[in-house]
This record gives sequence, structure tokens and C-alpha cells, in this order.
Amino acid sequence: MKKAELVFIPTPGISHLVSTVEVAKLLVDRDERLSVTFLIMKIRSDPKIDRFINSVSTACNRIRFIDLPKNEPDPNQPRKFLYSLIETQIPHVKDEVSKLVSQSESSPDSPTLSGFVLDMFCTPMIDVANEFGVPSYIFLTSGAAFLSLQFYVQALHDEQKVDPAEFKGSDAELVMPCLANPVPAKVLPSVLLNKEWLPTMLHQARRFRETKGIIINTFEELESHAINSFSKGNIPPVYPVGPILNLNRDGDCDEESDKYKDIKQWLDDQPLSSVVYLCFGSMGGFGEDQVKEIAWGLEQSGHRFLWSLRQPPPQGKMEPPSDYTNPRDVLPEGFLDRTAITGKIIGWAPQTDILAHPSVGGFVSHCGWNSILESIWFGVPIAAWPLYAEQQLNAFQMIVELGLGVEIKMDYRREFISDGNETVISAGEIERGVRCLMELCDEKREKLKEMSGKSRKALENGGSSFTWLGRFIQDTMDHLK
Repeated sequence: MKKAELVFIPTPGISHLVSTVEVAKLLVDRDERLSVTFLIMKIRSDPKIDRFINSVSTACNRIRFIDLPKNEPDPNQPRKFLYSLIETQIPHVKDEVSKLVSQSESSPDSPTLSGFVLDMFCTPMIDVANEFGVPSYIFLTSGAAFLSLQFYVQALHDEQKVDPAEFKGSDAELVMPCLANPVPAKVLPSVLLNKEWLPTMLHQARRFRETKGIIINTFEELESHAINSFSKGNIPPVYPVGPILNLNRDGDCDEESDKYKDIKQWLDDQPLSSVVYLCFGSMGGFGEDQVKEIAWGLEQSGHRFLWSLRQPPPQGKMEPPSDYTNPRDVLPEGFLDRTAITGKIIGWAPQTDILAHPSVGGFVSHCGWNSILESIWFGVPIAAWPLYAEQQLNAFQMIVELGLGVEIKMDYRREFISDGNETVISAGEIERGVRCLMELCDEKREKLKEMSGKSRKALENGGSSFTWLGRFIQDTMDHLK
């Protein structure tokens, strides 16, 4: 029996790593011939990532992790650090893959290298895969619409010489193959409107076309329009295998069990579907002015709330948010006392456990793709407050294209690395959004419930994603023939 080894190279950061590992787990669980080696890039020490990796390593003997040498970010080049980090890791990746190949050649029982699976930002590693004579695949942690949009904009730029940065600040609406509805220019991803980032995104799309295939964390029933659009043009095979979620929270259970007990106890005491949960992802924190507006908006809405409140990193720093030492310092005077019964302020939270709780009836979210898939899986409607990356497009999909959510401010955006000039959303807008969310009509709730069922069915034997995963495995094994 031939055995195959896939080398996975994710970008640094917990949100990309978790969904990439979940794909690997699906693969090795499905086919005993497959094993996976992860090459891990780290910017800095992160206990959360270390716990996660240790947990997966213990549970899965055909998934292993190799740490690449650490690189410290250049404080003077925070915007370009990710790409320079990946470039500097190429020699280390070659060394580790050479060891794998040597091991395979010296032992007949060892698996044969059959391909690289790369994060969307790791396209320089395509050249390394080519050197070893194996195919490269992309694993996209975003949705199919974003991928289709990238290809569309790249073709528009290269073939018709259209500069997408011209749409910045425009009221234009664009007809694109990835979505049924015209897309307002104001919800296009920031990277496509920014002259500094645009060349990188265009180059990325061109390199995607060189790969053997693209695995996407989505499912046909959710993004059929976008997935069908890939049949036209020079686009490699696409494998929609999602929703890929870390429902077991590998590595978090011991560390967060006491913290979650307190949250769970509070949720247990609340009425069914009565709580709005606010969380803005692994990179979402707000300064004092915005915190106060959120607090007033929540209080004025009259709805019960569970709020994951985090502070942003220092201006110009590429760091994750942190919990406020004392939330009382940034909240309106008397807020905690007035909302002691109806609300609870927490720090970083076990999101899937919270969304799974029957007391939670709404989710104010940044619309990161993982959060969108989790909200659909658990059937909890979203109020969209996107921040950066492709989140404005995700929000548009949820609200306009799919009719599964409501808006706080769909075209809100800020810089991934703060320049200190963020727009503040008013308490009135937040109050309106929370009320719309928690008083959502039965028709939309039923529609979401239906999509939730489809998301689960897609992963079952015979489901659409189950079938696509099988095709990917078959294509991978065919390379060894």
C-alpha cells in the first residue's frame, strides 16, 4: 500500500492555523495512507498556539509539527513583515523537506512526499514544491467569493488595465461572476483598494493559477454562485470541503475550563435566545471612545449581552489585542453597576461553546470567515461590523446575498495595523443594529436554521464537502502513480 505525505505550511497566527489543522485531521481520518507534516512559522512565542499544537500532536499520530527558526518582526516595516518572513523561511523549508525525502528514500515503509498544501500567503513556497517535483495546493481560509473576486480583479487589471484602487471612495456597483447581486465598491477588500497592498494581491492571484488545486473552507450550498464561477477561465480545480471548524477546541480545554465555567453559569441563568454575544475575532480590539459607544448602545437596546471586550495593540504595532486589566476604567461611569443583572463583560472567550449555548440569540461580529461559518453551524444570526481584510465582502454576502444577517455598518473599515485614526460608530447605530438582530423576523431565522442543517449535512457521508474531500485525496494519490 503506497503511503503519501503532505507538507502543510500555514502562516503564523491561531485563526489560520486552526482551520488548516482541521483540514489535515479530516484527511488523515478519511484515508489511512495519508500523513501530514506541518512546518510552523512563528513570529513570537504564543502559549495558545503551543497548547493547540501539543494537543493535536498527542491525539493524531499521523500529524506532526516541526518548528521553523523564529524571525523577529522589523519594527520599521510592520506592513511588509509577513511577506518578508515567508521569504526568509524558504531555505529552512527546503532543509526540512530534504530530510523528509531522504527518510522516505532510506525506508520503504515511510510515506512518499506527494505535495505541498500552502496558506494563501505562502505562494513563494510554490517554487520549493516545484524544486522537489511535487504539486502545490492552496488552502484558503476565506470563502469562495473572495477567491473568485481575486481572480476577477487580477484578470481585469492584467487584461483590461483597470486599476481597482480607483474604486476607493466610489459609490459604484460592480457586477461580478462570484455573486448574484451587484457589489458596492465600498465593500471591496481593503487590500484591493490600497496601492501599497494591491501588487501583492495581484501577484498572489497569478500564483494561485499555477497550483494543482485550491481547497476552500466553504460548502457548495452556501456559495454555489461563486463555486460555479470557477468553471470559466484559467483557474485550477477547486475543492469546497467546509465548514471546517475546531469544535473540540484542541489545547484550550484545561486552560479555559474555569473561565468558561463562570461564563456558562451566567448563560445558564439567562432565558432562551435572549443574549447578544459581541466578539471581534483574534485581532479585534477597540479603544476607549468606541468602547463607550458600544456600552451605551447595548444599555439603550435593553437586551442582555455577553461582551468579549479587548484593547487594541499600541499604535503602529503588529500585535494581537489583549484583555483590559480593569474594564471599569474604559467603560462609562456606572455602566457595570446598571447592567450587572443583564450583561457580562469577559475577555478572550471560547466562541464555539458560547454560540452553541441555547441562551445566545444573536452575534455581533467582525465577519471573519471562521466566525461566519460558526454562526451558520450553530444557527445564530449575525449583526455585521467588519474591520479589515475581506470582512466587508463577507458582511455583504451574509446580509445581501444570503439574507442571513443584519447590518451595524457593512462598509466600516480600519487599518490592520492601527494608525490611530479609526472612525467611531455611534451608540445609536449600535443600538439599532442590536435591536434588529435580536428582534429578527421568523422568516430569516428559519432561513438560517435551514442553512445550518445544510452545513452539517455537507460533511456527512455522501454530502457535498465529503465528496469533494474524497476527490482531493484521489488526486493526491494519483500523483504517486
